[in-house]
Amino acid sequence: MQTIGFTEEEIDETEKLEIQLLLEAIYLKYGYDYRNYAYPSIRRRIKHRLFAEKLTTITSLLDKVFHDTACFQRLVGDFSINVTEMFRDPPFFKEFKEKVIPLLKTYPSIRIWHAGCSTGEEVYSMAILLQEEGLYDKSKIYATDINSDVLKTAKSGIFPLNAMKKYTNNYLQAGGEKSFSDYYKVTDVGVKFNSDLTRNVVFAQHNLVTDSSFNEFHVILCRNVLIYFNKELQNSVHELFYNSLGMFGVLCLGNKESITYTKLQDYYEAINHHQKIYRKIK
Repeated sequence: MQTIGFTEEEIDETEKLEIQLLLEAIYLKYGYDYRNYAYPSIRRRIKHRLFAEKLTTITSLLDKVFHDTACFQRLVGDFSINVTEMFRDPPFFKEFKEKVIPLLKTYPSIRIWHAGCSTGEEVYSMAILLQEEGLYDKSKIYATDINSDVLKTAKSGIFPLNAMKKYTNNYLQAGGEKSFSDYYKVTDVGVKFNSDLTRNVVFAQHNLVTDSSFNEFHVILCRNVLIYFNKELQNSVHELFYNSLGMFGVLCLGNKESITYTKLQDYYEAINHHQKIYRKIK
């Protein structure tokens, strides 16, 4: 859009400044730090909220966010990326089963952190895998996300019935050993996964940007979350994960992410670089 008296470059710079001010205001007032999220991603989500609120400028959105906590919560919901599914990327889960499960079987107890768990589909996938391998009873899974609304969905264990065909195919491709339908019941609001799957799961809010380590883990999974952060924030989160992993602990990233080219790359060895599964070695 051309604005009289301003060049496109000047408009872009003004918009960047408005976004910086908005993110700074959110941090100072609410304590949520989105200042180091990848700019193209955060800009798209701000533009979406701008349209949804029927506002014309980011400055007007800043004013509304500053004085209307409900608007702020809607914006935070836009910032939260909730793309997930049961046994997403089946080759990853198959490799995890073949290479990581044997390591976990050597431990008297197992602590696993799903960071950025979204609505919980991968948490339930891991619980199913651990059950089938006879490891669930000695495992504790910590499932965290910044977004309290998606955590409510994760805790409920209720997911759309029309997704079960895809999830079943993923489960079988990942090496599932039973009938996937044994793990849920069909209800009038979707399918409800067995409550036994969350018996050893702790769901909690955690902000990867501002919160610190809260335990020592044998496995950390954070898949396709770091791609929305800039390099500075990625390095910060990698430090958090490194400090949260015990020696020889396993870090699992998304298929578009890597430990390579980070300052901690020499502290890990690849169990499977293609599936982004790494082991802490120093």
